[in-house]
Amino acid sequence: MTKRRIFAGERLKALRAERGLNQAAMGQLLGISTSYLSQLEHDDRPLTPALIERLSRAFPLDWREIGAGEGETRLAALREANADPLFAEPMDPAQLARASEQQPLLADRFVALHEAYRRTQQRLQMVDEALASESGSAARLPWEEVRDWFHLANNYVDRLDRAAEALAARLGAPSPDVAAIEAYLKDALSISLIYSLHAGLRSFDAEMGHLTIDPGQPAESRRFQLAHQLAALALKDEIAAVVEGARLKSAASRQLLFVGLCNYAAGALLMPYQRFRAEARRMRHDIDRLAQHFGVSFEQACHRLSTLQREDARGVPFFFCRVDMAGNITKRHSATRLQFARFGGACPLWIVHEAVAIPDRILVQLAETPDGVRYVSMAKGLVKPSGSYSRAPRRYAVALGCEADHAGEFVYADGLDLAAAAAATRIGISCRICPRGDCDQRAFPPSDRPISVDPDSRGIVPYRVG
Repeated sequence: MTKRRIFAGERLKALRAERGLNQAAMGQLLGISTSYLSQLEHDDRPLTPALIERLSRAFPLDWREIGAGEGETRLAALREANADPLFAEPMDPAQLARASEQQPLLADRFVALHEAYRRTQQRLQMVDEALASESGSAARLPWEEVRDWFHLANNYVDRLDRAAEALAARLGAPSPDVAAIEAYLKDALSISLIYSLHAGLRSFDAEMGHLTIDPGQPAESRRFQLAHQLAALALKDEIAAVVEGARLKSAASRQLLFVGLCNYAAGALLMPYQRFRAEARRMRHDIDRLAQHFGVSFEQACHRLSTLQREDARGVPFFFCRVDMAGNITKRHSATRLQFARFGGACPLWIVHEAVAIPDRILVQLAETPDGVRYVSMAKGLVKPSGSYSRAPRRYAVALGCEADHAGEFVYADGLDLAAAAAATRIGISCRICPRGDCDQRAFPPSDRPISVDPDSRGIVPYRVG
């Protein structure tokens, strides 16, 4: 097998320019001399496996685009699988490169096996937690079934996302505005629009072709409701096909999935994939700037970032969740190794709980889970007005975060000491499944470990975890 040499001079220069680095700074970051970098940038020398590994660490997203061949794609997937904390002693970069080049079929099967293992672990966790829930049975409620469907779909629905992106292109502008959506509803779909306080947030009379929107909502919410109805009508065939293929058990689950997919399509319409991904990277995922640029809410921008999982143009793998005043997680998705508790509250040390009580202020946290993986989290408390004194506003917080390896792409990581041992808050998933035995914030002991109680000694909690 002839090894393909990778020359990436123009891409390296563009990457350096994007980051505002001179050759000396870029060389220092990659651990090479300025003269060596100059030779690489002029295509006098090819990239080596060791250098590609350094690029992958320094620029986790960009390095994928440097070599777009099948071999590089395989090696990228192999690196990701090899980085799993499951492996106490991961293979070094040279070994991975040789394995990918000399045994491509074996490498592909290793990657597929690891992915199957990860999915199986998630499914087992779902069943285990359902068995441990208050109902005492593995039967899932409709909303739980839909939540799990989105999770196993990696929160990305390719067919629907591309259809919404194409529809947005027909409507024009970086993000279709209210006038464009209203015009399409009226002219293309023969829908009449009514703004009234007496029909809930949105009400559609299919027989009469009347769409009623509550004008008391924030402007971003009104626009999203219009986009939801447009997607439900213009993309009904695509949505119906996805619902049919999901094979959910109950009619209620299928109806909830239909609503969820309409919301998904509305987000994809207002924030078209390629445009949104490009702007997100340019702005280093500054949520306020993204929300202003696309005319969406802070929460909508956060949620959209968690869906950027298109195979040929992935975004930063983020986790996203929404937490209410009581600590309930009402939205959740993770494209990272972090998985949320499916029953009970989240870890009390996680900054999202503090954010709920402090609206309109962004809080940042470096956290470390029991498996040793570090995450940069951003959380913001939000208040959604009801439009009426008679209805209390909704108060909640949203959180968005990524693994520390992607901190360079995440503006909220600026100023954090990512390497210091004491810099990270030691969080867990939930007290019920957290193995930490020395946590002062533990609400109750882990369900899978014994405890010991000494009547003559008392710590923060009245037991010790075995």
